[in-house]
Amino acid sequence: MKPTIAIVAGGDSSEVVVSLKSAAGLLSFMDKNRYNLYQVTLTKQAWLVDISENEKAEIDRKDFSFTCENKKVKFDFAYITIHGTPGEDGILQGYFELIGLPYSTCGVLASALTFNKFTCNQYLKNFGLKVSEAVLLRIGQTISADEVAEKIGFPCFVKPNVGGSSFGVTKVKSKEDVQPAIEKAFKEGNQVMIEAFMQGTEVTCGIYKIKSKSVVLPVTEVVPHNEFFDFDAKYKGQVDEITPARISKELTERIQHLTSAIYDILGCKGIIRIDYIITEGEVINLLEVNTTPGMTPTSFIPQQVRAAGLEMKDVLTDIIENELIHRK
Repeated sequence: MKPTIAIVAGGDSSEVVVSLKSAAGLLSFMDKNRYNLYQVTLTKQAWLVDISENEKAEIDRKDFSFTCENKKVKFDFAYITIHGTPGEDGILQGYFELIGLPYSTCGVLASALTFNKFTCNQYLKNFGLKVSEAVLLRIGQTISADEVAEKIGFPCFVKPNVGGSSFGVTKVKSKEDVQPAIEKAFKEGNQVMIEAFMQGTEVTCGIYKIKSKSVVLPVTEVVPHNEFFDFDAKYKGQVDEITPARISKELTERIQHLTSAIYDILGCKGIIRIDYIITEGEVINLLEVNTTPGMTPTSFIPQQVRAAGLEMKDVLTDIIENELIHRK
């Protein structure tokens, strides 16, 4: 019997459109001879599985199963590709832990920690990582433009603290722009991070580890056509993504070593991707840790897998089989 795999997409944030694209990518990459594949889309309104092009069924939330032709179908594994809540912040991971269903991503703690950019960066700072100066605002808290100028300086970034895909992000260059940027970011969530700008080269590095091996992928250099790596750069091609990055072998190895160390410090699982800024003097500064990275054919991870001479099908099989064997 072939294992039955749920590719879990959707979510409750602005990133739902990106999640659905990642699900389509995963469906195209996964080994259909080895697995029975179904896309499951979770929203606040409904949990639905695609049985065919024209037929959907409701997911039974008691055990994440569904009924098809009067037969109950249970999943053996869930590949989570929800960007944002509830798939990236530990909520869905907790549900799968409760019902005993193996899944692809980091566990509850690592997912919750990495989803909160400010908390994650401050935590990793204790291990010697370089991070930008930042201030966190929660709903109801305020900060004046003068305080931002004094504590963070200009230019700076104002962004949702628990979101992705550059939704709600503003590069702020003057005091007049501070409050409108904060209001914009609060529309995406209840926490806002104000972060100092770092001038340098942006790079990103993917990694996954299973029981039998550790695979650190090539480093990608990110050169946005716009002022920063915004939504249009990420999803409308307004960026040059160069893999492998145009940096020295020594710097590449330092980034890869650091990526592996962060993976272990956080207790990660599955594929993650870590973003950095390389500033003057080849200083490696952490930007953020992504535990459910994009999986469209043009996303960073598939690019890096190809550059490493690997196949996405084999990488995904590694991750699925590692969990299925581990749970037996």
